[in-house]
Amino acid sequence: MAQWYPNVSERGNVLDYYDKGEQLGSGATSTVYQVSSKSDKTKQFAMKQMKKDIDKKIVNSEIGILLNLKHSNIIRLIKIFEDSDKLYLILELVTGGELFDRIVEKSFYCEKEAQTVLKQLLEALKYLHEKGITHRDLKPENLLYATEKEDSDLKLADFGLSKMMTDKTNMNTVCGTPGYCAPEVLNGKQYDNSIDMWAVGVIAYILLCGFEPFYDESETKMFQKILKCDFAFTPPWWDDISESAKDFVKKLIILRPEKRMTAAEALNHTWISGLASKVELKSQQNKLKEFNSRRKMKVAQTVVSAVTGFMSSVK
Repeated sequence: MAQWYPNVSERGNVLDYYDKGEQLGSGATSTVYQVSSKSDKTKQFAMKQMKKDIDKKIVNSEIGILLNLKHSNIIRLIKIFEDSDKLYLILELVTGGELFDRIVEKSFYCEKEAQTVLKQLLEALKYLHEKGITHRDLKPENLLYATEKEDSDLKLADFGLSKMMTDKTNMNTVCGTPGYCAPEVLNGKQYDNSIDMWAVGVIAYILLCGFEPFYDESETKMFQKILKCDFAFTPPWWDDISESAKDFVKKLIILRPEKRMTAAEALNHTWISGLASKVELKSQQNKLKEFNSRRKMKVAQTVVSAVTGFMSSVK
């Protein structure tokens, strides 16, 4: 068998080494299963199964980046297997669920909780950006907890759209998720890792008040708001939020990329590095529950639309 991917770490059948368990998820190009090591049943992993008929550029982007990453707040790639028609990625298994799902289930929520989340995300981005890597698709779905424990690490996942920067690299591809994209991405202009920092600002805004800064029923109008950086700290949802937290958001959701804080600067911001408020944000948490339900419904509708479109095309 000719080797399809150059960094395969193991030959032979992946099922000679791992027992396949339940399916954890699936996408357009892959399916993810929980697996356990045959040599030590206590060791659990996630196995991402990818067909070889996908674009090698997609594989090279995600795998090539993950192979070089070792950080407590980033999902780790353990091994790569290959057979005649598939590639198998053995990844660190995370079982703690998505960030927003975790927050809406809390019995008590405050700025301190949001601060802890954002600090871990910023640590991951500082590490990535220092390595010249831009994630390009920061969103709630890609922020997962390692375990169900209260003090579990937050993990950054899904590097399928990530880009490794070199002196000769330019980024101007329009990609990412509506609502989290920076203005320069929507404009098709050249951009850098400051687009990740814009997305951090959007996530911080949602964490603090429970809804998106540029929300509109019309996606076109939402994009227009993003392009103008047209957002506000809407009362009464922002009335109980500290001025320091508002300042943190304002220094990230800003039109000019060079004016946005870097990950290192954001970690040193007084709201992240200091003592955050522990005043309960019950109304904001309830608003976040609404947002989370709407977000999940929208993802489901997108999948249904995609399937419907596909079925129509083959009739």
